[in-house]
Amino acid sequence: MRNLRDYAVITGTYWVFTLTDGALRMLVLLHLHERGYSPLEIATLFLFYELFGVVTNLLGGWIGARYGLKSTLFSGLSLQITAFTLLAAAAVNLTLPVVMAAQAMSGTAKDLTKMSAKSYVKLVVPEGDQHGLMRWVAILTGSKNTLKGVGFFLGGLLLTSLGFRGATVAMAVALVLSLGAASLMLPPAAGRAASEVRLSQVVSRDPKVNWLSGSRLFLFGSRDIWFVLALPLFLASVLGWTHTQVGGFLALWIIGYGFIQALAPVYVGGGRGAAGRPPPTARGLGLWTIALVLPLAGILTALTLGASPSVTLIVGLVVFGAVFATDSAIHSYLIVSYADSDSVSLSVGFYYMANAVGRLTGTLLSGVLYQAAGEGLDGLRISLAASVLFVVVSSALCIPLRAAEVGASGPALRGLRRRRSPAGAGPRGRS
Repeated sequence: MRNLRDYAVITGTYWVFTLTDGALRMLVLLHLHERGYSPLEIATLFLFYELFGVVTNLLGGWIGARYGLKSTLFSGLSLQITAFTLLAAAAVNLTLPVVMAAQAMSGTAKDLTKMSAKSYVKLVVPEGDQHGLMRWVAILTGSKNTLKGVGFFLGGLLLTSLGFRGATVAMAVALVLSLGAASLMLPPAAGRAASEVRLSQVVSRDPKVNWLSGSRLFLFGSRDIWFVLALPLFLASVLGWTHTQVGGFLALWIIGYGFIQALAPVYVGGGRGAAGRPPPTARGLGLWTIALVLPLAGILTALTLGASPSVTLIVGLVVFGAVFATDSAIHSYLIVSYADSDSVSLSVGFYYMANAVGRLTGTLLSGVLYQAAGEGLDGLRISLAASVLFVVVSSALCIPLRAAEVGASGPALRGLRRRRSPAGAGPRGRS
């Protein structure tokens, strides 16, 4: 099946990109912290990564629908290669403007490749096969995050073994090889909309997509507000962990996170092992989201009561990761399910624009709160408290999402009844 082969090529290319992207984040964070940059300065650099992702997702969805997903995928790979080349060339006299430029290119690259891969799932799965859609989305999302975790470990390992320049050169070469292979195997028009797509269509008018995007914004803001900067800096500067230990620990967490995402259909519905249960809806999403308060509050309480920070964080992160991975898997399924097949990249692009805004907000607040609280334990605790607040907002937004979901199911159900009635017999259309 040609579509399936194309999807496999795009997914494999996305995996290579994910490895290098995770490694790049760890390289930049650890290398700059080692050189004496403050948490707020490092957070500012990551802001460019997320800020350019906001714009990229909006325009990337439109480009993908208008010109095909091959164009967006190749643009992302090319930008990432350029970012690594720039960092390698300036490795000896690395300055903040150079890192900011590289982060801007990398953020753009990441969202172009992610949007391409996620959008392609809709083209592979037969329309109406929601169980198949849930499985494919979960496999793609889970495997991506597993490899991102490997990338975190890879970044710390390469920094220790090859140095900053050697690491960036090695990853640029890997991306060049991946780009060359994909260029020979992918057709040019995959994902192109049948009708002309206007630029004004980048802003979603579907209430389901809009409410889900709002929930996603606060969900990923809640994670990044403490996980992206406060946690690794706390591990390195307060607990005295080495670069390899920090990278390895975060890598193992994300690898486990990815495995749970891939298995999510088994226990939330939509998978072969779910005993025929339907895929999850907005109601299930809201329940899994609010459940994140439990591990976050548990970590915060234990740290406040003087428990061992190492034990508390390891145990708490295991529980938090399991719940967050499940929540994220449901999110990823719902956006692809809500999207229209003919212009799937538009909805996916808008949704991941909100994701980028959440990461941008969380990254900024992580640096501001951690440094304002005097870094160390106080900085980590205030970041966790802010994370709890974001989780509550994300869960609350699932209430209007559920209403929009129910409202949309009414017309679809009436259309199904008309098709089943003798008077409504005729060519089958989309519901």
